This record gives sequence, C-alpha cells and structure tokens, in this order.
Amino acid sequence: MTGPPGDAASLDIRFMQHALALSRRGLGSTWPNPSVGAVLVREIGGAPVIVGRGFTQPGGRPHGEAQALAQAGPMAAGATLYVALEPCAYRSVRGGVPCVERTLAAGVRRVVSAVEDPNPRIAGLGHALLRTAGVRVEAGLLASEAETIHRGHFRRVREGLPTVTFKIARTADGYAGGVGRSRIAVSCPEATAWVHLQRSHFDAIMIGVDTALADDPQLTVRLPGLSHRSPVRIVLDTRLRMRADMQLAVTARSTPTWIIAAEDAPAEPERALTTAGIEVMRVGRGADGHLDLHEAMALMATRGITRVFSEGGPRVGEALALQGLADEVIVSTSPAPLGAEGILAVRPALAALLADAARYRLARVETIGHDQFSFHERIG
Repeated sequence: MTGPPGDAASLDIRFMQHALALSRRGLGSTWPNPSVGAVLVREIGGAPVIVGRGFTQPGGRPHGEAQALAQAGPMAAGATLYVALEPCAYRSVRGGVPCVERTLAAGVRRVVSAVEDPNPRIAGLGHALLRTAGVRVEAGLLASEAETIHRGHFRRVREGLPTVTFKIARTADGYAGGVGRSRIAVSCPEATAWVHLQRSHFDAIMIGVDTALADDPQLTVRLPGLSHRSPVRIVLDTRLRMRADMQLAVTARSTPTWIIAAEDAPAEPERALTTAGIEVMRVGRGADGHLDLHEAMALMATRGITRVFSEGGPRVGEALALQGLADEVIVSTSPAPLGAEGILAVRPALAALLADAARYRLARVETIGHDQFSFHERIG
C-alpha cells in the first residue's frame, strides 16, 4: 500500500479490526470450528479498497477466507488478506479445499494474520506454506484481541474443555431471588435483552436442574430476528429430576436440549425425556456427590462445544469457579433490593475468588439500563 510506514501500519490495524469484528458475528453458530473473519484489500486508483469480506458460516463452513475470496473474485489477485486466525492448511474429512490453497490460487500477495492456530494439524503450517509459495506473511497483529475472540477454540484444542462464562443477576441487597417465592424479575428489560444477545453468541446455555425446576425456563433467544440463533440448552441434572412436561422438554425437538446426569441416575426418567427429544448423557460424580464438572465440560468439548454461557444458579457458578472452569464471571446488580430473606447470588467462596487478584481480575464495569455489570476474567 502507498503512503508512509505509519499510515500503512494504521491501515493494517483498521482492516484487522474489521476482520475481528466479522469473527465476532459468527460466534455461537460455527462450532466445532472457530469463527474467523477475513477481509481482502486491494489498491485501486492509489487507495486501499475492500474487495471481499466474510466470516465462517453456520456449521463451520465455508470459512471466512473462502467467503472473502469468492466475493472478491479476480480482484483478489495482488490483494492483501487480513484474517483473524491462521488459514487452514489441511484437507478435512469433509473434503473442503484448504484456505491456504484458495489463497494461493487467487493470487493474494500478502497475508496479515492475527494469531497462529494451536490446532496441531495447522500450528504454523498455514503461515509456513504461504511463505514458501512466496506470499508475504505477517503474523501477530492484534493477537490479544484475537485470542479473546477465539478463547473457546483455543481452550478446546489445548485443554479439551470449552470456555465458560458464568452470569448471575442479583438485587441491590445481593440476592438472586426469594426463598420459597415465585420467580421474580431481578434484571431490568435492557439487561434482559443484553443477556439474550449474549446467548446468540454462545454454542450452549447451561443451567443446573434446581434453576430449571424453579423457573421452568425456555432458554432461547427471544429477540426479533434472532430466534434461529438459540444455542444448545444443557441442564446439569445429577439424579434426573427433570420432567417431560417442562418447557425445555416440550420444545426439545425445535431447540436441541441435552441433559448431563450421573452414571447411576435412574433409567426410567431418562426414557421419558428421550421420548420428548432430549439427549441424555452421563458422567461420574465428584467428591461432593454432584456431577463431576470437569468430566461434564470435557464431554461437551468432545461434542464440539467451544463456548458455554452458564446461567445456572449460585451453586453451579461457584463450583465452576472453584474448579478453574469459569473463564469469565459476570455479575449484574439491580438498584432495587429484595427486602426479604433470599438466595445469595454470589456465594462466599465465589466472592473470595473474585476478590483474589491472583485468581480473577476486574476487567470492566458497565451500566446497562438500570443495572450495573461487573466483568471478571480468570487469571491464567
């Protein structure tokens, strides 16, 4: 590109930010593949012009690079490709042409890649093959931002686990709800809409069976035009207490629903639930008698899940954090108190973890509607 070096660097950042924004658009719909944004830029009349853009499509294919290259057509020759993750370099069992081959065939002369893919079948091979073929490759631009977007893919590849975000809403006096009362609306409408938008960007929503029994929720995305982005619904149900007349079971044939139960849970309720369309999976119990959460998360990862949004109640959230499984904890606080005895939203052990600078850091605080949100990120 023309212009002094400083201008070129600024343009690189701008176009990579665009690629990262495209990556975010696909989150929640591309698993088991990562959502990768790609932007093709070519000089036309001495000025940089975007000639193609794309991001990984639902189900994981086509990849973002393939989308951008197809859109650009012949204009890709001589262009620069900005991509949010190293291009794939191997032929999968689904027979797709690797993005490296597509890039070379299109005549792209320069690739700016945000971060190397830790997938052992790639892990630098994509960059190396491009360089060997004479393409100029620059890797590492906005790598930290890219790693955050691809956190679920990275953790699944490296540790065999999905990334987990735990979200809990509480009243001004710290309660998630009342004791022995009917369900109450803790969050304001704007905060509730925000939660639904988050659901649309995760592979799965997870709750504990106590929350399911107390609230009988739908756990879908109820925003105009986004109902099709409702993720898999997962219930942690050690003893299979879910009933076939609950909303999650009644709607299981339209929105995939999984239950993870203990190996020794009774078989009779499983038959009723599977007849309703729910898939029941089993794992062992932990030392506390509840489900082995690490085994449950690993099971999800084997099924392709990379990003889990847990709305699963105080006990589940605390257990996830204590076992190093909650990568992000989001606490929203309403300005209105419950004013009575209630269920503590942030239990003592979780509160201690969030206050420990060696375990979690307060990433940011935001106000959504009338509610204050604090975002805590796990260290390491």
